[in-house]
This record gives sequence, structure tokens and C-alpha cells, in this order.
Amino acid sequence: MTGIGITHIGLCTPLGNSAESVLTRLLQGDTSAMQWRDDLLFDKSTLVGVVNNNDLLSIPEHLQEFACRNNRLLHTAAMQIKDQVQSAKQRYGAQRIGVILGSSTSGISKGETALRYRAEHGCFPPDYHYSQQELGSTSFYLQKLFELEGPCYTISTACSSSAKVFAAAKRLLQANLCDMVIVGGADSLCQLTLNGFSALESVSAGQCNPFSVNRDGINIGEGAVLFTLEKTPAQVLLVGVGESADAHHVSAPHPQGSGAITAMQQALADANISINDIDYINLHGTATPKNDAMESRAVATLFKDTIPPCSSTKPLVGHLLGAAGAIEAAFCYLILSELNIHQALPPQLWDGQVDPNDPSLPLVTQGQTAKRLDYVMSNSFAFGGSNASVIFARQTLQGQSS
Repeated sequence: MTGIGITHIGLCTPLGNSAESVLTRLLQGDTSAMQWRDDLLFDKSTLVGVVNNNDLLSIPEHLQEFACRNNRLLHTAAMQIKDQVQSAKQRYGAQRIGVILGSSTSGISKGETALRYRAEHGCFPPDYHYSQQELGSTSFYLQKLFELEGPCYTISTACSSSAKVFAAAKRLLQANLCDMVIVGGADSLCQLTLNGFSALESVSAGQCNPFSVNRDGINIGEGAVLFTLEKTPAQVLLVGVGESADAHHVSAPHPQGSGAITAMQQALADANISINDIDYINLHGTATPKNDAMESRAVATLFKDTIPPCSSTKPLVGHLLGAAGAIEAAFCYLILSELNIHQALPPQLWDGQVDPNDPSLPLVTQGQTAKRLDYVMSNSFAFGGSNASVIFARQTLQGQSS
């Protein structure tokens, strides 16, 4: 078994900006980052996962054309890997470091503010540039910030965006087009996203309740997470990625999860392991009726009677949409890291009311620990049937056969 090393990580999340803070609050099932806001939906308040404004760093003066909340989230995470990226530039050269990020909002919230200003003043504010809300600007900002010259682009496939970046980066590294690839995702709260999901009747009236018979929709969140990937040993490895596109429906998943199953199967094959090797699954678990029904069927179909402990972490931070894959990959990274000395697992926060229409999953309870924690899987399933499954492993497995 071989893998790609996750050599560094940068965090800007509702659970905090340090690995210790995020892991502690994740394992405690801390929902205090979920806050009620009345400035996002047009007709009511909504519960969302929020990054503390006091934790955000400012965009540098020479890059003010990129100034928006989405890039401030990204910048805050980026400063945590700055020294390592600069060191890599010295080793590899700027042209050998790539940037691939996932996002679904970019600077849309800046555009919303600009439109309100225009309605009041008859012109856009002087600090507004349309390019701030172009999806590609997310990765371009990071490339400019670190003065890199390698491949640079943004993936925007809705909720699988920042899971698919791992597959794209793996291909660049294996093709010897890069020596390091910075991957991750960033998404910020905005009215367009919230009201769009509300129009689909997919926003929960309260705390989201994944896999419960009483589930009624998602909570949305914001944040940014970055990883540096290199073909070198590291504490945690990227060992497998699977992707599929079942194109069942523009917004509804395939009822039996055919594309989800394919993505998980491909990730297992890529990692050269079996279903029996997976020790924990971070479920997509949005708490919408159709997603949870599909995902429980897909997991039960593939893993049969060997389903490992699993949970949805979205009640803690909300659904980060384009950045969901990245933050949940970070959760997987952290529980595999040496910080998690007791091999604890993220608890499933829900009302405990099983849906009799769906297969029952072994959802993690508060304080539950793993007997073994070598391989973890993280699932991300998006609109249009764009699916991704990513598998991470402990470095101690490097060189062992499966």
C-alpha cells in the first residue's frame, strides 16, 4: 500500500482555527458554532455554522482586488501553511507547486453587498470587482498570495467540489507535473445559497437531524481548509479516491445510490483495500430526506454486514457545500493523527429516532472509541450525481500489504 503524504494543514472553521481546538470540539460534539441568523433568508431566521469574525485575518494591501469574506476565510487558513509552502518553493521551484481548490460561492456575498449599494447610490462601490465572485478567483488568489506558477484551478461541482480536489491533485503528482499540490476548499455564507436551498424546501427549521425519521433538511455553514500534498511520508496519507457521475437528476440523488456505490468501490480499489479495512466512515449525511435514504442504502449495499462505525458531522458545522469535502477530510485527518490518542470517533448528533424505511447504520455514540483506526472514508455526494469518496490512512501502514 502506497499513498501521498498530507504534509501540512491549515484550518479556518466554525470549530476553530487550530488542530487541537477543532479535534476537541469535534469529539465533544460541540454545536456552539451553530448560530441563528436573520440576515440570510428573506422571510425567517435560520441556523448556520459561523466562523468567528475575530478569527479572520485581513487580505494584504497589494491583493485588495481579491478582498471578500470567502478569501479572508481562505487567507486565514493559508497563513498556517505559509512557511511550509515557502520552504517547498525553495526545494521544488514555484512552477512545481499547484493549487486546486473547491468552492461553490467564491465572493458572491461581496456581490450581494455591492448590489444593495448600487440600489441606494446608483453605482457599484469603488472596492467591488466582479472578478471577486468568479469561482476561479478562489484558487487564483492563493496562487498570487504565495507567488506560485504551477497548475491552478477551482473545481465547482457543488457539494463534492473539495473532495474531488484530492483526485485531481493525485493525478498531477503521479504524472510528475507537480511536486506539491495545495488542495482544499472555501465557502462563505450568502443569501443566494441559503434562499436557493430554501426554495428547494431543503433547509431545516432547526438543528439538522441526519438519518432520523424526523429529519427535515440541512443547515449551511462556512469555512476554509487547506492541505499540502507531496509524494513523501507523512503522518496521514491520502490512499484512495473514487469519483462517479450518475446524472440521475439535477438535484435529487439516485434512490438506490448507484453512483455513490461506484465512488466508494473505486476509492477502495484505488487504495487496494477491502470493505473490511475501513474503520470509520464520515457520511455525507446532509439530513435531507432523499440524501440520507440514498446514502444509508448505498453504504448498506456495499458494506453488507460489515458496516464500520459512521457519523455525519454536519450538525456541528453545517453543510459547507463546496468546502464540505475539505472540512470533513480535515476531520478524518485529525482523528487519524497523533493528537487523537484514544482513537475517539466523532459522535452522531441526532434525536435517535431511526427511520424504519431506511437501512440502519451503526452511528457513533458520544464517547465511542475505535478498536482499530487505520483507514477512514469520507463521502461527498452532490447535485447532478457528482459523487466522490476519499480514503485516508495512518502513516504506520506505509509499506505493509493489505
